[in-house]
Amino acid sequence: DNDLEATVTTFGFDTAINTAVDALDKLHSTAESHERVMVVELMGRYCGWIALDSGIASTADVILLPEIPFSLDSVVRKINERELRGRRFSIVVVAEGALPKEGEIQVKEKLEGREQRLGGIGEWVAGRVAEATGKECRSLVLGHLQRGGSPTAFDRLLSLRMGAAAVRLAQSGDFGMMVALDPPTIKAVPIKDAIRKLKKVPMDSDILQTARDLGICLGE
Repeated sequence: DNDLEATVTTFGFDTAINTAVDALDKLHSTAESHERVMVVELMGRYCGWIALDSGIASTADVILLPEIPFSLDSVVRKINERELRGRRFSIVVVAEGALPKEGEIQVKEKLEGREQRLGGIGEWVAGRVAEATGKECRSLVLGHLQRGGSPTAFDRLLSLRMGAAAVRLAQSGDFGMMVALDPPTIKAVPIKDAIRKLKKVPMDSDILQTARDLGICLGE
């Protein structure tokens, strides 16, 4: 999920966004040929890194993140604007923890003594967009497909570097630490600092600004 504050990136993140981009690229052709709105729900819990990075990389039209409570009217307006320009399909990427301005986070299951299981926001958005636009909408949840398969070369190298660094820490008796990427090196940080808070997408992120510059709707 890339949600650890102490590291520039977590291993597995690059693989997850590449898996998501591959799926979104494939959805473009079916969305365009059938003139549908495709809503794709991606993992990430309360952080929008996977949705943001894969959404931009795959030229999504709408990206909805937990960090930015979204207006459904804004999403509908973007889809209608595309219709007026002859673009009769749209790709909407939704992080599983995305929050409507007038609504709540969608939860599939509340587990006793454990974190709630998020899910359902993609279907929720698809249903309301269909009602507001009259267009045929489909929702898709990639789910744990994003966590499996062959890792990218970047993730393979990062995992090996982190694993080797962790062994060196253990050999030196330096426990209670987490290995983290601090380019160009791998460093050690106290675990208590690493898990103190989630690394959310900052509002001054140049990646967010890139999305806006490209005309992507963030539901604002």
